Amino acid sequence: MNTRLLCLLVLGILLVSCVASPSDSLFRLTGEEDALRQAYALIQLAGNPFHTPPSTRPYEPVAYAGFHPFGMNVFLEQEVELWKREKTLQMIADAGFHWIRQSFPWEDIEIHGKGDFEDRRHKPYRSAWEKYDHIVALAEEHGLEVIAVLNNPPAWSRADGDARGSFAPPDNLEDYGDFAYAVASRYRGRIRAYQVWNEPNIYPEWGEQPVDPEAYTHLLCVAYRRIKEADPDAIVLTGALAQTVGYDFGPGPWTGMNEFVFLQRMYKAGAANCFDVLAVNDYILWSAPTDRRLRPWAVTFARPVYLRDLMVANGDAHKPIWLTEMNANAVPNDPSIQAWGAYGQVTLEQQARYAPLAYERILRDWPWVGVVNFWFFRRPSDEEKNQAWYYFRMVEPNFTPLPVYHAMRDYIANLTPTLYPGTHQEDDWALEYTGDWEFVRDSSAVLGGYRRTSEPGASVAFVFEGRALTLTPGPVWGEIEVQIDDGTPRWTKVAGEPVRLFSSLRRETHRVRVTLVRGQFGVDSVTVRGE
Repeated sequence: MNTRLLCLLVLGILLVSCVASPSDSLFRLTGEEDALRQAYALIQLAGNPFHTPPSTRPYEPVAYAGFHPFGMNVFLEQEVELWKREKTLQMIADAGFHWIRQSFPWEDIEIHGKGDFEDRRHKPYRSAWEKYDHIVALAEEHGLEVIAVLNNPPAWSRADGDARGSFAPPDNLEDYGDFAYAVASRYRGRIRAYQVWNEPNIYPEWGEQPVDPEAYTHLLCVAYRRIKEADPDAIVLTGALAQTVGYDFGPGPWTGMNEFVFLQRMYKAGAANCFDVLAVNDYILWSAPTDRRLRPWAVTFARPVYLRDLMVANGDAHKPIWLTEMNANAVPNDPSIQAWGAYGQVTLEQQARYAPLAYERILRDWPWVGVVNFWFFRRPSDEEKNQAWYYFRMVEPNFTPLPVYHAMRDYIANLTPTLYPGTHQEDDWALEYTGDWEFVRDSSAVLGGYRRTSEPGASVAFVFEGRALTLTPGPVWGEIEVQIDDGTPRWTKVAGEPVRLFSSLRRETHRVRVTLVRGQFGVDSVTVRGE
C-alpha cells in the first residue's frame, strides 16, 4: 500500500470517529474543539506529508534561546500613581514571570528637541529620565529583567512633524541612533535587551506611508551599531514582525506586508549583521496553539516555523526568535466593539487553557525560541473597552485577576524546567549549577564561550526528556561523575570531545547530575536527541 493511500485510509477512519463527538487527541493535532471543525482540519492535516516541511534545524546551537522564557507586556509609563507600577510588577513576579517588555518612547524622553532630556510639559519641570529610572529600579527590586522597546519618534525629528503620522521614522536616522545610544548608555548593565521599533511590516507602525523593509533595515543597522557602542553585551531585537498574509503596501487600515516577504527583503538589504534576535508577534487567533497544520497562507500559531526556515536559508540558524506578543482574545459577544472578531474570539476559560498550551508547545517543540511575552498584563483604565484588543488583558484595571492569570501562575509554579530535544547552551535556565563556575570566552567553543570549573565537587544538574543525551564540555580535561536519577554514579573522562551520557530506544525523562572529580569540567552545550 503506498503512502498516500495509507494516509487517506487513516484519514477516513479518523473522520468517521470524530464527526460524532469532538476528541481531545484531535484537539492536540488540529487546535479545533468542535467535531465538524476537527473533521475539516484533519483533511488539511492529511496534506502535511505532501508539502516540504520548513527547515528549522532543531539541533543547531542557538544563542539567547535558553533564557527564562516567561515575559509580560506592560504599560508602566502610562501609570500616574506610583503604587500601581509597584503592584503591577509585584503581581507579575508573584505569578512567576521573569521579563517585562516595556516601551521607552523616544517622544517621552527626548521631548522638546535633540539632546534635551528635561520634561517641561508640566510644572514642576523634571528630568524626562525620572519615570524610566523608577521603572528600571522597580523591575530590579522584583527580580525582573527588561526588554526596552525604542519607539515613537518625537515630532521634532521630522520636518513635517506628525503629517505622516506619529509613528513615521525620523528624517535623520542618526538621531534615532543617538537616542538608542543614550538609553543603552544610561542603563548599561541594568537593561539586557532592546527592541528596535515595533511591527514595521504593518500600517500604521511605519507612519502614514507604505511599509519599507529596506528603510527599516537601514534604521535597524544604525540602532544596532549605536546600542553596541554603548553596551557591547546588550541584546538587540528587530522590531516585532506582525502576523499577516496580506501583500498590501498601504497606506490604509488593516494593510501591511506579509512578514515572510518583509523578512526576506530585510536580509537582502543586509539585516543579518544588525540584530541578535528576531522578534515576532505570535497571536492565538482562529485555532488553538496545538494546531499542527502546515498552512503558510493562514495565520496560525505555527507561523514562526516559516520565519525560522527563512533564517536558516539566510545563514542565521544560530539566532533565536523571541515572541514579543502572544495571547488569545477573550472579546465578549458584542459586535459593536471596534474590530470585534479581527483577532478571533475565545472564552475566558479557553484563554486560560490556551496560554499554558502555547508555552508547552514552544518549550517542547521549538528549541530555537527564547523569551515569550504574554500580551498583556493590564491597561491603566477601561477607556478602551470598546476596542477588541483590550480583551487580551490578564488583569482588570482595578487589578482583579482574570482566569488566565491564575492558570499561568499555576502552570509556572508547577513547571519543572526541562531540556527537550535540541541543543542547549551553557546558560540554559534548566541547568542548575553548584560550586564555583566561571564563564570563559573561547573561539573554539560552540558559540564562543562556555562555563568551566576547577573545584572538585562542583556540579551541574538538570532534567531532560529524550532518547539520547550528549554533553559538549569545551576544551577541558578531567574526570567527572555522572548520576542518572537514583542510579549508581559512574566515572568518565572528559578530554575536550562530546561525551554521550545516556541513550535509550524510548523517549524518557530523567534527572542528571554531573560532578567534577578531578581536573577541570566544562559545559559548552547539552544536546538532547528525540529521534
